[in-house]
Amino acid sequence: MHPLQDLFNNNLRWAQRMTGVDPDFFRHLTEQQTPEYLWIGCSDSRVPANEIVGLPPGELFVHRNVANIVIHTDINCLSVLQYAVDILGVKHIIVCGHYGCGGVKAALEDKAHGLIDNWIHNVREIYELHRERLDAETDSARRLAQMCELNVMEQAKKVYRTTIVQQALQRGHPLTIHGLIYDIADGILKDLNVRFP
Repeated sequence: MHPLQDLFNNNLRWAQRMTGVDPDFFRHLTEQQTPEYLWIGCSDSRVPANEIVGLPPGELFVHRNVANIVIHTDINCLSVLQYAVDILGVKHIIVCGHYGCGGVKAALEDKAHGLIDNWIHNVREIYELHRERLDAETDSARRLAQMCELNVMEQAKKVYRTTIVQQALQRGHPLTIHGLIYDIADGILKDLNVRFP
């Protein structure tokens, strides 16, 4: 048996279920992609972007990486951003983190984690900006939660500052950046009231 047979079986049942509800579902998907939203989220397998916002395939353009980081030298992230804004014409960019993020937790720890340390260095810089406030929190779970929120806020700000977004806004493209956080414990999204512009 193929080592991925369960996945193929699940896929077949899913495809049959989708065409059972809408026989033209896949034909519509092949015709065009016109999502209104770009989702920049964490790679964590417990945060399935489409599912937690109840959108079918084709409605949410997605980029994911460890700790939902936006770096101005990350060609992958910037390419997704540019394609979403300039080609797909998305109107909303959502930066979504989640409570209990392993990447954020690792950035708070005073120990080496290997190659990932190069990536999460960006989160450590956010910690340094807010060190006094975060170090004043004695409850480690609450401290991690605050850091997860701060990370989302800073990443949303970085999206807004990209040349891609700035040029789109100058052209009059209707575009809003939002900062959200997801709670794995109850499945609820929380608006951090971060919006740009």
